[in-house]
Amino acid sequence: MSQLRGFEARRPQRALLLSLPNILTYGRILAVPLVVFCVVGGRDQWRWIALALFIVASITDYFDGYLARIWKQQSSLGRMLDPIADKLLVSACILALVFERTIDNLSIWAALIILSREILVSGLREYLAELRVSVPVTRLAKWKTATQMVALGFLLAGPAGDVHFPYTTLIGLVLLWIAAIVTLYTGYDYFRAGLSHILEEEP
Repeated sequence: MSQLRGFEARRPQRALLLSLPNILTYGRILAVPLVVFCVVGGRDQWRWIALALFIVASITDYFDGYLARIWKQQSSLGRMLDPIADKLLVSACILALVFERTIDNLSIWAALIILSREILVSGLREYLAELRVSVPVTRLAKWKTATQMVALGFLLAGPAGDVHFPYTTLIGLVLLWIAAIVTLYTGYDYFRAGLSHILEEEP
């Protein structure tokens, strides 16, 4: 009987594997190599394709969670893959832009700050999840994410955008630095909150 109940509990989760919210998340993951390919391809016109894919992927980031909530199609797989898809998209774009030297010189430090924060906060969240502790996302962190995504949008257009609007790359780099500075603050906020829980667990 207990095995039957376990099967019944798992069946709804399996049914959600191909739900629209999860399909949107899969699509965002599949977009990552395509965006990178277009950036490192070396052709300006491919940058517009990279930007278009990035915009579509960023939009799905909002709709997959929204649709899962209103349609009551939230799943364990979706909760796991959603942040992974976000971090893959951001990290891959930053690395591709550094490779193509759209992000270079001192701006590489801004990219490094953002990448380091993504890795460290992910590790912290995983550790706290084992303690059944959740760290809420602050409003400032949401603004950081928005600024970061807009910065990457400008930088993906990069040289192709500069042809039509000479300050495209410059605007992207300025926004990247703003995102990096806010990242330092929000990252400190997360670690301070996380550290307090970690210390409470110490004997």
